[in-house]
Amino acid sequence: MITIIAGTNRHGSMTLKTAKIYYKMLQDAGAEVHLLSLEGKQVWERGADMLEIESTLLIPTTKFLFVMPEYNASFPGILKMLMDNSDVKKCWWYKKAALVGLSDGRAGNLRGLEHMTAILNYLKINVLYNKMLLSKIGEEVDSNGNLLKSGTEKLMQTQVEEFLKF
Repeated sequence: MITIIAGTNRHGSMTLKTAKIYYKMLQDAGAEVHLLSLEGKQVWERGADMLEIESTLLIPTTKFLFVMPEYNASFPGILKMLMDNSDVKKCWWYKKAALVGLSDGRAGNLRGLEHMTAILNYLKINVLYNKMLLSKIGEEVDSNGNLLKSGTEKLMQTQVEEFLKF
């Protein structure tokens, strides 16, 4: 099972729009895929929301695809809180992950992806070498969640194919 985590709780985010593109690509490839949006989720404590996310998504998942916007040269705290408030051994250890970074600027959240890679390695997660950096995201995905550039779609599709083989 693959779970895509849209790594922000910001309403109407480009992160969720991009995560939905990946969801469709993985679904079209025949994968069992789920999408976790952090919008409206209370993951800052081990309450009902967190326990349900753990039991239905995090624990059964074998591969995670993190889609993360750049927040202050890293990634959103809400995503870190999800990880910190979960049962680390059951949810994360010995699983696999792929990373997608988004930014309005030109680096595609490179620093955030490197930061997340270090955290995931600490959590005993193997990270796919092909990390997607989506810079100037407003020029890549429109407000309706459609990809604007065929070259980007090809790169995303390559990452999806590699992730499925990983």
